[in-house]
Amino acid sequence: MENIISENKKAHQEALNELYQKIEKIKQGGGLDKQEKERKKGKLTARERINYLIDENSPFTEVGIWAGYEMYPEDGGCPAGGVVAGIGHVSGRQCIIVANDATVKSGAWYPITGKKNLRLQEIAMENHLPIIYLVDSAGIYLPLQADIFADKEHFGRMFYNNAQMSAKGIPQISVIMGSCVAGGAYLPIMSDEAMIVEGTGSIFLAGPYLVKASIGEDVDAETLGGAVTQCEISGVTDNKYPDDKSALDEVKRIFSRFGENKKAGFDRIAPQPPKENPEELLDILPIDRTKPYSMVELLKRIVDNSELDIYKEKYGQTIVCARARIDGWAVGIVANERKIVKSKKGEMQMGGVIYSDSADKAARFIMLCNQQKIPLIFLHDVTGFMVGSRSEHGGIIKDGAKMVSAMANSVVPKFTFIVGNSYGAGNYAMCGKAYNPQLIYSWHTGRIAVMSGASASKTLLQIQTASRKAKGQEITPEEEANLLKEITERYESQLSPMYAGARLWTDGIISPLDTRQIISEGIAMANHKPIKKRYNVGVIQC
Repeated sequence: MENIISENKKAHQEALNELYQKIEKIKQGGGLDKQEKERKKGKLTARERINYLIDENSPFTEVGIWAGYEMYPEDGGCPAGGVVAGIGHVSGRQCIIVANDATVKSGAWYPITGKKNLRLQEIAMENHLPIIYLVDSAGIYLPLQADIFADKEHFGRMFYNNAQMSAKGIPQISVIMGSCVAGGAYLPIMSDEAMIVEGTGSIFLAGPYLVKASIGEDVDAETLGGAVTQCEISGVTDNKYPDDKSALDEVKRIFSRFGENKKAGFDRIAPQPPKENPEELLDILPIDRTKPYSMVELLKRIVDNSELDIYKEKYGQTIVCARARIDGWAVGIVANERKIVKSKKGEMQMGGVIYSDSADKAARFIMLCNQQKIPLIFLHDVTGFMVGSRSEHGGIIKDGAKMVSAMANSVVPKFTFIVGNSYGAGNYAMCGKAYNPQLIYSWHTGRIAVMSGASASKTLLQIQTASRKAKGQEITPEEEANLLKEITERYESQLSPMYAGARLWTDGIISPLDTRQIISEGIAMANHKPIKKRYNVGVIQC
């Protein structure tokens, strides 16, 4: 048994090492040579700006580092979506930081860049967190303008959000540290405060070339919209600073004077580490996702003092519902159990499947957490709801609808982690991206899809073979095997957590050992916004 556990942990560590290597490559942005060019201009890189800005030894929870991964290969790629962003601490205040990466196509906005920026604004608005924009962008990437310009969730929505946040009293501070062109010029100026760096910062609706083409005027960038022009002549920006660091120092001073707002009031006591060794997470979670394991044992390596108060322990056992504390915060946990369990009727139930009784239990538990103002944590390892005549006769759709309704109408913050499988309606019921979790991260083992690769591939094969036969085309066993291989490889590539992260279906991919820190930062973030809405599950009562 020890050898099996050791090999399992070794496989996880190899997968995580590969993940970290890819992350280091992403962090280089447009490349080390382009970073050096930025420094020669007297500029810090996007990551250097954030590192200088945040409090020493404070956490920075990055959001969307995988955005754009392996997308836009014909354009040279778009590492991290061309923008570095996340949740940090400045002068002791938790905030959102968004920094354009000028090494990636001069900070131009790809479609995924817009989606990532809107996600960060969404987090700020949902949690009443101040937001800092470190602006250094050439504007919309014109070859892909049709995919970022005109729709509701495109580039223009950002300025709508600027106005909404300002009206709601959510502070927005912008520092113009490089180019700020065309429509992008509105983002810093619609912020509450805007400052500019001399020599490198510039802001205008049209740059010198477009001005020349449009009205025939010859003018250089500094005269058109540099620091002196925008601070001393137009008054567009508030103040100018000689370099990046002095401008960032001013941001720190501004944040140091912020007053406190009313909090949500989530309960927190002195944190305690888990009694059980968190390193054992990589022993307990099988690298082979078809093998069962105990979700309760997994949770004991995450929660404070390894203590779980399990709700309805012997009922609806394919979902574990438990109250606990994580880093001192009171939490309610809803997690899929992967062991094969025995139901109240003596029937054996498959792990990872949601049955009627487990859906009913989860719905009631979610209601209790809302009543008691306890944040909810969802851990996915789910293949979906139970199918078949027995389940249908037992009302699985009705019970599933109860769970989805209870979760969707939740007014306490929700945090989601894709531990293993996250398939079909199971993804929805367990608070997938469509259900507005405050944060959603995948473990390196996570997979999101309508169904498993094996099931989907066989289904797609049947459809394609039937289509060929309908056209009178014969298919040999060898051709069928090759077709299945091709379909399986294509579908499996879309199950990868990196595929999901690239499209911002998740906020990132993490090691299981980072789960506690993200939950703690997330609840601290959500605690900034008082709960004003009344919890009501609507028509489908539990």
